[in-house]
Amino acid sequence: MQTGPVPATIPPPRTLRGRRLRLEPITPADLPELFAAIGHPEVFEGGYGGGPAGYRDTVEAFVEWGRGYYRWDDGNVYGVRIGDGRLVGTTTLADFDLPRESAHLGWTAYAPDVWGSTVNPEAKLLLLTEAFDHGFGRVKLQADALNTRSRAAIVKLGATFEGVVRREGMRADGTWRDAAIHSILIDEWPAVRERLLARVG
Repeated sequence: MQTGPVPATIPPPRTLRGRRLRLEPITPADLPELFAAIGHPEVFEGGYGGGPAGYRDTVEAFVEWGRGYYRWDDGNVYGVRIGDGRLVGTTTLADFDLPRESAHLGWTAYAPDVWGSTVNPEAKLLLLTEAFDHGFGRVKLQADALNTRSRAAIVKLGATFEGVVRREGMRADGTWRDAAIHSILIDEWPAVRERLLARVG
């Protein structure tokens, strides 16, 4: 009989169902449909995909870009679908560090018409539940330090701001970005979960 904490394991890709949406594993074959959802300049303005220079204005260019951007080989890449089945965004769980029980929830973008709705909190509720149920003790969330909208959304989830990592990654225009790092720990998860359930409800 096992005692002590459950060791962290990488969640198998599977469909996660919420009240108003579901997260489904997607592949590069789904990129044209994803372009219809997030292929808008305003999605990239705040820093997504490397910032404004990462934006691609055609399906073909977006598909080529997306094949290299998303974590197809070492992450769980999800499409976010609302009740009518429409794909409205994407989010990913990756950077699995099993000995440190750490994972990264990111690469998240939504169609502008669902910004400010319950889509993001419900998607985060599903993925955080998946991570903590699989033994992870820390989930990192980060954003370009200049992306005030994403940073505010992360804090609103209940994540704790840890600091800014300078020169953390390169933007699509060749400039270096600073990354604002946040996290949720397993001990904080019950309170964060209740907060998210209240927002979704």
